[in-house]
Amino acid sequence: MNALNKFGPLVGRILIALIFVASGAGKIAGFDGTVGYIASKGLPLPQLAAIAAIIVELGGGLAVILGWKARWAAAAMLIFTDSAAVIFHNFWGVPADQAQNQMIHFMKNISMMGGLLFVIIHGSGALSLDGSGKK
Repeated sequence: MNALNKFGPLVGRILIALIFVASGAGKIAGFDGTVGYIASKGLPLPQLAAIAAIIVELGGGLAVILGWKARWAAAAMLIFTDSAAVIFHNFWGVPADQAQNQMIHFMKNISMMGGLLFVIIHGSGALSLDGSGKK
């Protein structure tokens, strides 16, 4: 049980943050496509929104993995993920043939928010740069 308590938070942080790091890196590699997708949703300043998404996903994801300001990073990522779920995965407002796919993505975002909430509440654990597991 001691190993689980010691390594569990680190493994959990890595698992919850990997999707964000990969997505942020993908947004850099496909920046024009990301800007176009954001613009297609009618959001203002899509270039700035894409840069903000990269910062939150890549920067926040790395901060959570490293356990540096992990609670703050997880909070920013939770707000970002909630917004992304509502704006980009609005299963209630798409044609019926797209609704199930968008609902799955929406629920994936909700699940990720649950993991991020754990980091916000419990901190990053002992194996982290800020060792916030006991604060």
